[in-house]
Amino acid sequence: MLLKEADVYYPPHLMIRVVLDNHSAPISKETRGCLAHRPNHFRYIHTPKHSFRLNLVETLFGKMARTFLRQIRVTSTAELKTRILRGMADINAAPVVHRWKKFDFFFS
Repeated sequence: MLLKEADVYYPPHLMIRVVLDNHSAPISKETRGCLAHRPNHFRYIHTPKHSFRLNLVETLFGKMARTFLRQIRVTSTAELKTRILRGMADINAAPVVHRWKKFDFFFS
């Protein structure tokens, strides 16, 4: 479980912030148990309900799913990591600049 690995990796005095969208499934019993074991070590932060800036992140994940992660089969986590890093390098080789058109002044 990711939280257990983060708990071991990061010193106990640090606050680990986990960002969730508002459509995330409710926290499982196992997760609540992990959080109860280490109070104040993790903090869940929910994004605003209509956070349009997250659309860029969702767009990136969609592009990854449609292109270099589409219909792949990997034999190991290392192979998956290599494919993701190679795909991200391709994306970064020709970056697309996003220019906000509306509501920029509200969130700057």
